This record gives sequence, structure tokens and C-alpha cells, in this order.
Amino acid sequence: MNLKNYESKLAAKKKIIKNHPSLDIVSSYGVELSGKKIVLCVAGSVAAYKAIELARLLMRHGADVRCVTSDAVTKLVQPDYFKWATGNAVITKLTGELEHIKLADYNQSDLIIVYPATANTLGKLANGIDDTPVSTVLTVGFGSKIPILMCLAMHASMYENAAVKKNVEFLKNKIEFLAPQQTEGKAKATEPEEVLDYVLKKFGFSSILKNKKVLITAGPTIEYIDPVRIITNQSSGKTGMLLASELISSGAKVTLVYGPGSEKPPKGVKIIKISTSNEIFNVVKKEMQNKFDIVIMAAAISDYIPENPSKNKIKSSKNKIKISLKKAPKIINFIKKYQKNVFLVGFKAEANIPKNELITLAKKKMNESNADMIIANDIGSKRYKKNPENNEVLIIDSNKVISSGWIKKEKIAKLIIKEIENKIKI
Repeated sequence: MNLKNYESKLAAKKKIIKNHPSLDIVSSYGVELSGKKIVLCVAGSVAAYKAIELARLLMRHGADVRCVTSDAVTKLVQPDYFKWATGNAVITKLTGELEHIKLADYNQSDLIIVYPATANTLGKLANGIDDTPVSTVLTVGFGSKIPILMCLAMHASMYENAAVKKNVEFLKNKIEFLAPQQTEGKAKATEPEEVLDYVLKKFGFSSILKNKKVLITAGPTIEYIDPVRIITNQSSGKTGMLLASELISSGAKVTLVYGPGSEKPPKGVKIIKISTSNEIFNVVKKEMQNKFDIVIMAAAISDYIPENPSKNKIKSSKNKIKISLKKAPKIINFIKKYQKNVFLVGFKAEANIPKNELITLAKKKMNESNADMIIANDIGSKRYKKNPENNEVLIIDSNKVISSGWIKKEKIAKLIIKEIENKIKI
């Protein structure tokens, strides 16, 4: 086989793995592990079958999971099960591809989990022995200082062995351990759900918003001049989508009322699509009957709408037409009337005004709507028009004004959610 054919077949193989159907579950429960590369080392214990469930849980929260198995594991669980679970090729032996370096060298992965971790695997790591794919990956990861989490599993008598205790003592300040469950004469591996909780907390998962019911509006609205022509604005809905993602990642139950924006909603939200300001008003009014903990009004709702939209298409032969606009109701002003105790967040966008004036207008809106927090920004600045992926917002509440600085919208969303958490936990 010549080099060109080899590269072609390799590229095709990678494409197949990339499009593996199992990847459809990624981020279906949340995105808090999105972008995280996790190596799942599976040692030779009968608890190995639970590693499949753990891999799927990590993926459902956004992680990219790569499995490494020892020879002993392949006698208990076929490698194809791990490939099915993760959508990625399984490392069962080391080859000239240098799999251990690709997975565990400096900054190649974010976390190595050993699940289940046997006394044998523990001992090899503590003593620098690397004679299996699992132990070699661990040796490299240990040296490159990639965080390692060991979930021990063995008979209780093995766990009490002085040598095992010595190995744990040597490693306890160098890697992380999840203690086994002592039951039925065995030190059983921690359940996959508990491992997931540990990993989520490690990567900054916040439980303050867990199970909180949140209603968020996002995207633009459109207002019909006639059946084919509309008035709208340039909102993409990105900030709203990022906020929804952060809320899902925090364990919140999110209902998203979404106008015709260009951004894709995150997995895990209940989506209600709308088009006009009248539709969003009616949907929000109806949804508020379900009682929410938090309402975030991030949609760019039209301030003015056509007073008498034409039922027929306006003829293009006319040289001039006049459109009369009327003021649309401010939906945010009704939220506290529907539910007095809800935490309400509003947005205030202005263009080309001084910062002190922006703050004054934002506080006025906060008072009029009885909102708990207003996010204000100037979308008319040259730097915003040049790079709309960045922004600077002012987070305003009754006590303070926080400036985000000129940063990515992803970081702004995290900052807003953090401030909401701080206010709620008081």
C-alpha cells in the first residue's frame, strides 16, 4: 500500500469514528464538560462493565472520552463495547502510533480516570511499573502532571493489605482517590453517578442553580408589514444561547422562548419558538403560570410594531409607502405582576452613549420593571461592530455596578450566571 492510499484510508477511518452514532448523546444532559478530554483507564476487575455507564454519563455532560483497557479487561468486556459507548477507538495495546503519548503527554488530556482501579494497577503506578497500556498511560500522565482520579475496587482484605495502604499513602497527595464502598466483604468501586458528581465539581460545577426552574427569552422578533415583508433587528440570539447553556450546565431546568435567531439552542432545554412580539408576550404570560425561580429577558423584542399591517402583499410598483408604527408593550414590566417572588433579569441595549448615561437608563428600567438585575451594553460602538463576538456589559443591581471589560461573549455569560448565583444564595 502506498502512502497516499494509506493516508486516504486513515482519513476515512477517522471520519467514521467522528460521525459515530454514539456521539449523538454528547451534551444531552449538560455542557459543563464540553471541550474536556477525559481518558478512562479500565483495569481488570469485574466492575469493568460499569465503566461503560460512566463513559456515557461523562459524554452526556459534554466530555470526549477515550478508553484504555488492560488485557485482563478484554476477557471480561469486549473492546467493541467501549467503542460503542464512546464513539472512539479503544486502546488495548501500544503501537508505533505512540498512543500513551497522544493521550497522556503534557496537556494532551484534562483528566485520567481509573475505573475500576485494582490493587495491581495502584501498585504499578506507585512503583513506576508500566507493562500494560493502562499502567503506561498512567506513568506518562503522572509525569506530565495530568490530574489522575483513581476509583479503587478490590476485596476488603486486599484493601487492608499493608502494601496497598503504603501505595495509597505514597500517592494520596499526588493524585485523587474516590474511596470504595465497603460492603459484602468487598471494597466496591464508587457508583458511576458519584464519580460524575466528583468530576463535575472538579471542573467548577455549581449546585446553587441545580433544579431551579428558569424561563429565558432569546433572539430577535419579527413584525409583519405585509405577509412577506418584515421589520426586525440584528440580534443573533448568541448571548441568550450561551446563558441557556450555562444554566443547563449548572443543573437548572430551562425553558427557552426563542425568536428567529441564527444560533443553535443547547441540548437539554425545552424550546418554544416564536416570531412576533405578540407571540412572545402570549407565550411568556402562559408559561408564567408554571412558576419559575428565575426569568431572564434576553430577547431583542421589537419596541415598535406596524399599526395596520397589510393583509395582502404591498405592490412594489408604488414609489413611496408610509408605515405607521405603534409602541409594543414592555413584556418585562408584567413579569413581577404574574409572579411577585421571581428573580428577574432584564437587558438594556443602547448605542453611542456615555457609560454614566447607560447606567442611569438601566437603573430606570430596573425600577420600572421591578427587576433584580439589568445587563446593559452599548451595541453602537465601533469595536462591537468590528468584532460582535466580544462585548462589554454592565451588570447592575440595587447595590453595585460590575463591568465585564471587553471580553468574549462566552465569558460574559459565565460572569452573568455567577452574579445571579451570588444574588440567589444571599
